[in-house]
Amino acid sequence: MQLQIEEKAKVVLIAIKENRLDAHNSGELKSQLLALFEQGKNNLLIDLQEVRFVDSSGLGALVSGFKNASARSGSLKLCGLQPQVKSMFELTRLHRVFEIFASEQDALTSF
Repeated sequence: MQLQIEEKAKVVLIAIKENRLDAHNSGELKSQLLALFEQGKNNLLIDLQEVRFVDSSGLGALVSGFKNASARSGSLKLCGLQPQVKSMFELTRLHRVFEIFASEQDALTSF
């Protein structure tokens, strides 16, 4: 899985550089998120701008990250959702769980 990870102030920005977040790569994302939490990085922003498709495994990896961040008094937020991905969040009502922002800048300001 191709991820671009950079720190901006006290937030770790994770840009997913894949077209799909599914059963083939969601485990790797989950592992990467856990590694960041273990390093004490508890505020994460995931940029999904390049992701065109998310399945239940991908959603599960994001929910797992959200739960881990919350348990560590941090937060995991999302930005750059494409229409197809956004509709999946709405269909599963996860848009009520995650803070979702249109742009990276808006999301970074919210931390």
